[in-house]
Amino acid sequence: MEVDKLLFTDRLYESSKEIWEKSYQHPFVQGIGNGTLDEDKFIYYMQQDYVYLIDYVKLFAIGVQKSHNLETMERFAHLLHEHLHFEMELHRQYAAEFGITRKELEQTEPAPVNLAYTRYMLNVAHNGTLAELIAALLPCAWHYAETGKWLKEQYEDRLEHNPYRKWVETYSSEQFGALGEWLIELLNELTNGKPERELATLEKHFLITSKYEYLFWDMNYHKQDWDI
Repeated sequence: MEVDKLLFTDRLYESSKEIWEKSYQHPFVQGIGNGTLDEDKFIYYMQQDYVYLIDYVKLFAIGVQKSHNLETMERFAHLLHEHLHFEMELHRQYAAEFGITRKELEQTEPAPVNLAYTRYMLNVAHNGTLAELIAALLPCAWHYAETGKWLKEQYEDRLEHNPYRKWVETYSSEQFGALGEWLIELLNELTNGKPERELATLEKHFLITSKYEYLFWDMNYHKQDWDI
C-alpha cells in the first residue's frame, strides 16, 4: 500500500504544535476571543503590531529579490503592494476605532521583543535563501490564521457583542488564510529533495519565530517596554 509522503510543512506543524497550543491558551489570545481583554492592552498591541508590520512588509521586498522565477517575483511584489497600500490602511482604520491616531502609530517605538523578532526575520531574509526567508516569516501568516480560526470555533456564539469581533473575523477569513497557504505550498516546493541539514536549518528558523509569536502575545499582555 502506498503511503502518502509527509510534506515538510507537516513536519513543521508537528514540531511547533506545543508552542502554538500555548499561544492559543495565552490570556491575551483568550481575552480577544472572549472579549474580556483590557482595552489598554489591545491598544498597546495595535501600536506594536503596526511597527511590526512595517518591517514585515520589507520581507516581501526581499522575497522579490530572492525569487528564482518571474511568477514568484510577481506574487511577492503583489503582496508588498497589498500590504503597504491596503493592509496597513485597514490597520490604521481599525486602530482609529480605539482612538489611536496615525501619528501615534507611526511614533511608536518597538518594544524589545518586537525589535528582536523583526530583526531576526530580516537577518534571515537578507543572509539566507528564499526558503529560509519563508520559514522565518511563515509562523506569522500561518499561526495568525490558525489562531483566528481557533478563536472563531471556540467563541462563535459569543462574538456578536465582542469588542474584538472584527479582529477574529479578519484573521479567521479565507482571504487572510490564503497568504499562509501560498507560502506553505511554495516552501514545500523549495524543500522537495533537499538534504536534512538544510531542512533542519529551516525548521530552526520556523521554531524560533513561532516562539517569538508567543512572546509577542506575552509582550502585549504585560505591556512590556524598555526598563532602562
